[in-house]
Amino acid sequence: MEACRVAKDVQFKGKGQALRLGVQQELGGGPLTIFGAAAQKHDLSIREVTAGVLAELAIEYPNLEFRQRNTLSKAEIHAKLQSIDARLGQALFVDSSSIKPDGAITEVLDKHGNWRVILVGESKHQGNDVEKIVAGVKQGKAKDQDFMVAGNAIERVHKNIVELRNFMLDERHFPYVVFLQGSNFATETFSVFTPDGREIEISHKAGMLNRIDRVTASSLGREINKNYCENIFVDVNGTRQMLQVASLFFQAVPWSDKAMAEVLLDVAKTSINVLSADLET
Repeated sequence: MEACRVAKDVQFKGKGQALRLGVQQELGGGPLTIFGAAAQKHDLSIREVTAGVLAELAIEYPNLEFRQRNTLSKAEIHAKLQSIDARLGQALFVDSSSIKPDGAITEVLDKHGNWRVILVGESKHQGNDVEKIVAGVKQGKAKDQDFMVAGNAIERVHKNIVELRNFMLDERHFPYVVFLQGSNFATETFSVFTPDGREIEISHKAGMLNRIDRVTASSLGREINKNYCENIFVDVNGTRQMLQVASLFFQAVPWSDKAMAEVLLDVAKTSINVLSADLET
């Protein structure tokens, strides 16, 4: 994958054609083709893909003002919690604490002058077993195994999801999307071959490999690879509760730029639809 062409501190803000041109100038135009037939590539970072989605939103909703920022401070999250209930958002030890989703945070300006989150995207890779097997590289401490026991690094994604849930506790949508790829996220069993022709099965039921169950706590165990942006309500012992469900997308092979862009755009549009009464559309 190419290095991300978006500077770490770049932020986009504006509306319509001016915003689209600003994105194009920063990224050299590449991400603006992510919805085209030639976009079945894997050479853009998730940050570049979300920038391309922002450019598309600017065209489809020319009357709306958008912005895209890379961080959300813990102080801002706590301020939101305090505005909901004074008991919340009290424990903060490091003033500079923040979350930094690798696909940035996309927001729209409502008619009351408030910025509302409409999209957060992340992309995570875990499990290189397919690549190693195809290359004939053995793994493990003794370098004599076909598979590497899956780690737990991917569980860190939960932190950002929980923090955004806190920030959006007063909203009726939750636009958090995570794309997960690699042999630890296979959704079906398949086989690959070593250079000497030996067939190796990658089982999606293998406990040493599959880590999907380590992540689905953030989606309350709902079906994978679906858009759950709009919150649902459930009745528990006579009490109505709102549930914020992350949209988790899994597959063993890399997600194409176009596939990610289409999902992200769909989630952003769902957010805008939920917020429509508060927007100058």
